[in-house]
Formats: sequence, structure tokens, C-alpha cells
Amino acid sequence: MLRPRLAAGLVVVLLCAGTAGAGLPTISHEGRAYVELARVAETLKTTLEATAESTQARLRTSAHVVTFTRNWSRILIDGSPVVLDAPVVVRKGTWLVPETFLAQVMPKLVATVPAPPPAPTVILPAPATLEELRTRSYPSFTRIVLETSGPVVHRVETAGGKEMRIRLVALGAGSQVEAIADGFIEEARLERAGGDAMLRVTFAGAPGELRVASLTDPPRLVLDFTRPGETTARDRPTFAPLRTIVLDAGHGGPDSGAVGPAGLQEKELVLDVTRRVARKLQDSADVKVLLSRDSDHFVTLKDRTSFANREKADLFVSIHANAHRLAASEGVEVYFLSSEATDSAARQVAATENSVVQLEKPATGRGGGRSADIVKTILWDLAQSEFQAESSRLAETMLDTVTQALRIPNRGVKQAGFYVLGGAAMPAVLVEIGFVTNPREEKRLKDSRYRDEIARAIAGGLADYKRTWDQRTRAAAGTR
Repeated sequence: MLRPRLAAGLVVVLLCAGTAGAGLPTISHEGRAYVELARVAETLKTTLEATAESTQARLRTSAHVVTFTRNWSRILIDGSPVVLDAPVVVRKGTWLVPETFLAQVMPKLVATVPAPPPAPTVILPAPATLEELRTRSYPSFTRIVLETSGPVVHRVETAGGKEMRIRLVALGAGSQVEAIADGFIEEARLERAGGDAMLRVTFAGAPGELRVASLTDPPRLVLDFTRPGETTARDRPTFAPLRTIVLDAGHGGPDSGAVGPAGLQEKELVLDVTRRVARKLQDSADVKVLLSRDSDHFVTLKDRTSFANREKADLFVSIHANAHRLAASEGVEVYFLSSEATDSAARQVAATENSVVQLEKPATGRGGGRSADIVKTILWDLAQSEFQAESSRLAETMLDTVTQALRIPNRGVKQAGFYVLGGAAMPAVLVEIGFVTNPREEKRLKDSRYRDEIARAIAGGLADYKRTWDQRTRAAAGTR
């Protein structure tokens, strides 16, 4: 329900921008106050570039461009990230931003007469401690993230040869080595350097360009090292031929995944089905198929998509089996990544699949291990946001084909915060092929012929998607 209300922090807006933002009505959404982005655009005397179906929206002022992504709390102001205290949402076709946007962002967008520069002062950063160091490899760059207890000031001290040294002022951290070995960066080594910490990045060949961003909630320093001569995903053609698919069999090794009442282990089931899908695709779909694991061994969630990124895959499909406390639960569902889960059931499925991080090597910083909030671990790495719409299309195609072929309940396409999908630099989905906790369904899932039917259905769904992709590729080429 709309109601006039003075926005929190509006005094700051009024001081910086006259009456900008004053009197905007708010809308309550999940207990938070939101304002319509279109009304913000009117206040700024600009237009909103967005539709009810679009993944992203943009505001362009005379001096700035602000990019919003639905269901994400991170926005970009002239390419620099800013994290809001709640995600941007689209409700009944209307784009909404948290009310605090008025005080947090609006003053930066309104042209004001610059004040005379203050006298230079030297401000020493407050000491911070390292909570976690994370890495992720992409086709065109490698990302290193330092999550800390507070903001950290950095300074590049050496950038020559095959090593770059970055001083992290007043950061308390013990020695730590992350072996990356992605063909671009060999390792990242964190060491003490007096009252600071020193990050030494060793390259396999020539070092690339370094781009740095500071994020909040929690505080993070994001270091992106771009490969020499590589273009970013945004610089590539919108459509290119679909050539490579990475299939990811969930779990493995000491991680059995879900276990049925008669002892069926998810890790064994999905590895067998994944191998069958690969064979069928290679025989019929004219694509290169790679497996993130081809035996019963453990692969970290991060390494699964990093493998797909290194291979420059066009699609990433993670295959799992479901579990539920209600034994009668049955059917197939397909997920794509979002910070906002479709419902509580989707949130629980993601939490179950994400729990495998407890088996992964803990971080050795003073934070004492991995973040307790796995969703924050996902949100630091937002590469999937630009592939969200295409991931949704892939999920719909696969689910329709699989449920029709197997004649089983369609549980729908859903969104949730799956860590395994978070770093994929391509459309990515996770498919739950059935419930091992349902005794009747477990019996079918043990049957080799039924597994072959599942594999044929998944391969058929991917082939359907590839045909649509190739049609759009040809259409796009014809318009150029």
C-alpha cells in the first residue's frame, strides 16, 4: 500500500541536492520500505531504461550511469560497485529500490557546486584482520578476494616480471598460500610485512591489468587480474556458436550427498547419470562435453565452475538428486542462481547443497575458517548476474523436456543461492533429477534403464536449447 513518508536519511539528500527525493511515497515489500525507481528517475529529470521482463535497469543522468540488476543488492555507479542494504526487486512489473537509496546514492547523482578542497590531511586506516581469502578463475580474468573485519587500504609496490606485490596497510593476517595454477596465475601468497600484510601474486607469464574494488557488508577488497590480450564477457558477441558444455556430477568422495532408505547414494547415482548424458550428447548434439569429475572423488564447489571457466564452456549443468523429510515428495526441479530464493523449500535445497563447504579446506586467516553465511560467499562473486536471464531460459527448456519425457511431476523452475553456480561465467543451472528419500522413486532411480531414460531426457533438453541458441546465433549474424 502506498503512503507518503519522509525517507530515512532524507536530511542528507536535502542538504546535498535541494529537494531531490523529497515526498516520494514508499511501498512495503517483505517488511522493508521501497520506492519506485521510475519516481526516482522523475526526480532526477531523467528516464528509466527498463521493462518488467528485463534483467537490468539503468538511470542516466548528465554525469552518471547507474545500473541495477533485479534480485541483487549490488548496483554499479559508473562501473563502480555500491552495495545497498536490500536487493533491488521487480514487483508487479514495477522496479523498486530500498528507501535508503535516497540517502545513500541520490546525493552522488545530483550535480552540485563543488566546495573548495579541504586542507590535505593524513588519515591512517584502522587496523583490520583477515577473515578469508578466496580465489576464482574466469576465462578472461582471475579474481582474488580478501574478506576482512574492516576496510583495507592497498598499494601496489611491485608490478614487474612475473610477480606483483600489493601492500595491505594495517591488515593483520598470518602467512597463507593459495595455489591457483589456472594458466595465468600460479599462486597468491600472503605474508607479514611489518605492521602490514603483503600479497605476492606470481604469474605463469606476463602479468595483466589489475582492477580493484572495495565492497561492504562484509568488507572485501576485490582484485581482478585481467589476462593480457583478453576481452571481457561484455566485449564478446552476444551470441556465438554453442560448442562446449560442462556437466557437473554433484558430491563425490567423502561427500555422499543424500542417501535413500535402501542405501542409494546420491554421489553414485548422479555420476552414472552424468556419464550417460555425456555419451548421448557427444553422439547426437555436435558439442564438446567435459565432466567436472569422472570418478568417485571430491571436487570443491569453487573448482567445479572454475574448471568450466578455464575451458571457456558455453553452458554449465550441475546434476543432483533431491531429499526431503516427507517421503512422498517426488518429481524434477531445475534451479538457477539468485540471491533471493523462490520460497523456503528452495532455500532449504540450496542450504543442503551448500553444506558441502564444511568438507573443503578451511581458510587459514584469523577469521578461523569459512564464513558462516554462505550466501555472502556467493554474493562477493557476481559474474552470474549477467547470465541470469539466459540461465532462466535454459532451466525452462530443460525442465519441460525432462518432465514430458519421463512423465513425472514438474516441480517448476526455481531460484536460490547455490554456491556451485555462483562463479560460472556462462549460463548455469542445477537439476534435481528425483528424490532418493522417496522409497518408490529410489527404486526407480536404482534401475539402469530408468537412469538411461533420465540421461536421454536431459540430453534432449540440452539439444533443444542448443537448437534455439543456434537459431538466435544465425538470426543475430543475419542482422549485422
